[in-house]
Parts: sequence; C-alpha cells; structure tokens
Amino acid sequence: MTSFSIDRATYSVGEAALDLMVLEKAQFPDLFQGHQVVREGSLDNDTLAQNGFEGSTSERFSDAGRVTGVMRELGPTSNMSMSDGFDFMAASVVHLFDSPESVHSWMHDIFLKDFEDRVGESIGQGHQLVSVTRLEPQGFFDEAVGLRVLQGGVDGLISSTVVDFRVGRLLGVVFIGAVGAHERLDQVQQLGQTLEKRMVSVVLGSS
Repeated sequence: MTSFSIDRATYSVGEAALDLMVLEKAQFPDLFQGHQVVREGSLDNDTLAQNGFEGSTSERFSDAGRVTGVMRELGPTSNMSMSDGFDFMAASVVHLFDSPESVHSWMHDIFLKDFEDRVGESIGQGHQLVSVTRLEPQGFFDEAVGLRVLQGGVDGLISSTVVDFRVGRLLGVVFIGAVGAHERLDQVQQLGQTLEKRMVSVVLGSS
C-alpha cells in the first residue's frame, strides 16, 4: 500500500468514521486501565479554539483546512497519588482536514510553531510554558513530528510528550502527561502506532 493510495482512500472517509478511529480505553497501555475517561467525543473548530492557546479562533483552524475531529482522554481517579514520574493522563485524537497538504502545514505552522512561540508565557490555569523540545518520532507510515512540553505551576512541573502523525488527510495525535520533568517518547510512539493501525484499518474499510 503506497502513501498515494492511502492519501486517496482518506478522501472517502467521512466525519462519522472518526469515531471508529479514536482509541477505546482498552486500547491504551495497561498502566492507564485504572484511569478514567475524562473527555471524549467530537472536537469541532469552536471547541478546539476554546481549549487552545489564547487568541485561537475557529476561523484560523478552518482556514488551515481543518474540518473536525474526535478525541478520548484518560485522567487520574481521585485516589491516585500525583507523585513525581506518575503518568497521570493519556489521549488520542483524530483530526480530519481538507487535504494531506493541510495536515503537513498544521503540523509545522500551528502545532510546532504555536508551542515554540509561547515558551515563557502563561498558558492558563496558573501554568507557565517552561520549555519545548522537538522530538523525532520513528516507526510511522508517513510524516510524524513530536514535542516534549514542560510547564510549571504552583504544584510543580508537569511534562507532556506529544506526537502528531499524518495518514492522508487525517492527523493522528497522541500524548502522555507525567508529573515532573520526564519524556515518554517510547510509550507515545507505541500508542501512536496503535492509533495509526486503527486509522488505516478504518480508511481501507471505507474506501
């Protein structure tokens, strides 16, 4: 299966198929099976803008070719101890765009650039963006980029390892958040490859 044929097949994918792609809780790593689903469902441009960086607008996202998305996020239960090194959250997101080119632009001009431009700034909820480090994810079918994001607040440091990868006009996103300054690239790559396989399976079943 070539990248061209995958690209072409993603044009037959509708918004309803995104629900079939985003990972179920049981498909997350074992260490997250005791966590709870804290957010899931549709992620339209309005919702993404409301939860994004200050100044984000749905118009900016639609102008970038983003159509919509679906997400599922796992978080800690009340009895979990937020100690250093604890992986407190994980998520998978699938975004639908108007073209593979728009996915590429989003990865570089919005995902990477927005984080890197805001180092040192307040990002809400009493948190400051302390540092952003580019990562080089491996093992994906097409283009993939990654970041380790470190933010600080009154409760100390938390770190997020994020990978974005392209499947035609679809963008898969996976991330794991940990208490303290940690990187989880290996685990996030594995999570991303699980999501990628599911996305491709749905795409080929839709074409």
